[in-house]
Amino acid sequence: MAEARLIDNGSGNWLLQGELGFDSVADVLRHAGAMMTGKARLEVDLRDVSRADSAGLALLVEWLRESEYAGNEIAFINVPDQLLSIARVCGLDEILSLG
Repeated sequence: MAEARLIDNGSGNWLLQGELGFDSVADVLRHAGAMMTGKARLEVDLRDVSRADSAGLALLVEWLRESEYAGNEIAFINVPDQLLSIARVCGLDEILSLG
C-alpha cells in the first residue's frame, strides 16, 4: 500500500495524498496532531487520495472529533467518490459535511 502523507500548505490548509487504509492512517494521525494544533479553522483537501477504505473514513471522524474538542472548525474538500460512498453507507456524510 502506498504511503499517505499530509502536507501543510499554510494558513490551516492541508493536502492529503496517497492511500488511506489500515496500513497508512495510523502514521498520518500520529503526525497530524502536532501539525494541526493552534489553528482556528482547518481545511483538508483530499484531491490526491488515490484509494480509501473504512480506515480513511475513521481518520476523518477522528479529526472531526479532535477539532470539536479543541474548539476548532474542520472542513474536508474534494472528497473522493469511494470515500463518500462509504460515509453514506455509514450515515456519516452529513456529520462530516461531505454530502
